[in-house]
Amino acid sequence: MDQPVTPSSASVWDCPFNHTDGLEFDPLLKRLLTEEPIARIRLPHGEGEAWLATRYEDVRVVTTDRRFSRAAGIGRDLPRMTPAPIAQVESINLMDPPAHNRLRRLVAQGFTNRQVERMRAHTQRVVDGYLDEMTEHGAPADLVSHLSARLPLTTICELLDIPAEDRTELRGHAVAMMAMGPNSGAGQVNAKTALRAYFAELTAARRRDPGEDLISALATARDGAELLDDDELAVMAMVLLVTGHDTSTYELSNITYTLLTHPEQLAKLRAQPKMLPRALEELLRFIPFRQGVGIARVATEDVELGGVLIRAGEPVHVSYLAANRDPAVYERPDELDLDRGAPTHMTFGYGTHHCLGSHLARMELQVAVGTLLNRFPGLRLAVPPEALDWRTGSIWRYPRTLPVAW
Repeated sequence: MDQPVTPSSASVWDCPFNHTDGLEFDPLLKRLLTEEPIARIRLPHGEGEAWLATRYEDVRVVTTDRRFSRAAGIGRDLPRMTPAPIAQVESINLMDPPAHNRLRRLVAQGFTNRQVERMRAHTQRVVDGYLDEMTEHGAPADLVSHLSARLPLTTICELLDIPAEDRTELRGHAVAMMAMGPNSGAGQVNAKTALRAYFAELTAARRRDPGEDLISALATARDGAELLDDDELAVMAMVLLVTGHDTSTYELSNITYTLLTHPEQLAKLRAQPKMLPRALEELLRFIPFRQGVGIARVATEDVELGGVLIRAGEPVHVSYLAANRDPAVYERPDELDLDRGAPTHMTFGYGTHHCLGSHLARMELQVAVGTLLNRFPGLRLAVPPEALDWRTGSIWRYPRTLPVAW
């Protein structure tokens, strides 16, 4: 029987993960998945090295096995993509069960399937209004400014009852928090501080005078005898704002771009509009919507993972992007196939920290993409694909503008 590889016998890969050529899959991630699926890596920021799991099954293990802990990394300068850590110490993103379960139960009350479906009609009206404005503007029009940058932010801000006049500034802070380029560290820290201060004040006001919004519900919700404390509540509201619009905003542009540059798949979807929910799942699997990796976990004891021995105390990253392209799980993984009846993709994470707002994101995408294709049968890019300006220096990958005509 083969002996597990030990840390001393593993080579170290230098992983800047800065591939920004449109939505092309990062060739370094592809090499790791193919050549060394449990790899020792060095990232742009943080101290030391980490392990990276890229195969679907190994990612599933790391994200569900309690021997891999996010909380165990608190206070350590773990390898990461951004100059400053994105998550706050009190964030649900850094919690393990049972503390994580307590917060998740409270927040999940605002994101049930039933509640999201209740929002669908309102979301449809909002999308119709935005596309009316785009029609009035005339072609060519920028889909990002007319739709992608507006819908998810409006939806989450309405859920949290954030005043309209505050939303643009908060969005700017959220974007700055995700920066990973040179000299972005100070902006990251300032953005995080500003968001923390804003939500500390807002959540205190909702605790004193609750309304019908999600923050008020969290401020007054009890798990047994316990309420969220002030810091937990402020950070949770901040997390909901940032994560509640990020993925949907960028994926709305990315999905539209991908469909418009895959005409055969687009024609198939137009011919069978009822396949939209399934088609969106394949698009979410296929599109590499972010750079590199997210938040590390730490092994709390020695664990053998995919034939490699992870020592207690060592940080472990996972790549959901690579897992979504694992040939052991997906046939022809690098092809977009809207007919694919694929296993569950990992775009919204997996296991303990699977995205709470995934139902909301799916509903927004279904309404927005479905309406866009229905209203504009001749929708097309207004510029050649190579002329698009792609965002760099962020953990997210998306076009800054997406000029379309119809």
